[in-house]
Amino acid sequence: MIELHYWPTPNGQKITIALEEMGLPYDLRPVNIGKGEQFAPDFLKIAPNNRMPAIVDPDGPDGAPVSIFESGAILQYLARKTGKLIGTTERDRIEVEQWLMWQMGGVGPMAGQAHHFLIYAPAMEPPQVLPYAQDRYRNEVARLYGVLDRRLADRPFVAGDFLSIADCAIWPWVKGWEKQQQVLDDKPNLARWISELEQRPAFVAGHAAGADLRGNGLQGSEAQKHLFGKR
Repeated sequence: MIELHYWPTPNGQKITIALEEMGLPYDLRPVNIGKGEQFAPDFLKIAPNNRMPAIVDPDGPDGAPVSIFESGAILQYLARKTGKLIGTTERDRIEVEQWLMWQMGGVGPMAGQAHHFLIYAPAMEPPQVLPYAQDRYRNEVARLYGVLDRRLADRPFVAGDFLSIADCAIWPWVKGWEKQQQVLDDKPNLARWISELEQRPAFVAGHAAGADLRGNGLQGSEAQKHLFGKR
């Protein structure tokens, strides 16, 4: 059983969704990022960048255990391990990987910053309301969602006619469009894709994983120090 070191954020949910779609059993190991558990020495041994998610697969390459950090690397590893959610041809894999990188370098960081400056920063002690940063990241997320809407105009999934790890990676971030102060009225293809994926049983289960942990320890000055302070 794969050990998944996890907290219910979009980056964590990428992995639970993929594991559910692949039918791989996993053991959820909570890492409370609001309480600073991502800095624990045992966790740093498998995730030196002190970020979750991370996995430990006891049945890694050549049957030996392997630990992996960075959500994109985990998704690529799981796709290679199972042969699932990666397509069947090299052209399929190219499409999947470029859209996975688009999420890792674009939607994830930009939506994360939008969420930070629109939701977290105004609730800090003391409040930090920065209109320039709010506008900057809100607008960049809107641009990226326009790119995704156009991509989905003639295909059911991001990489083509098959579900892939790219969909698993992008969806948890895009699902939070309202908190990022976005609109979907002018993005019908994106709205369709969000709605269809959220009805898939594996996406439902993956998104719900660790739901009871949400909001636990993520408020107040102590959490602010662990989440946004210097280390």
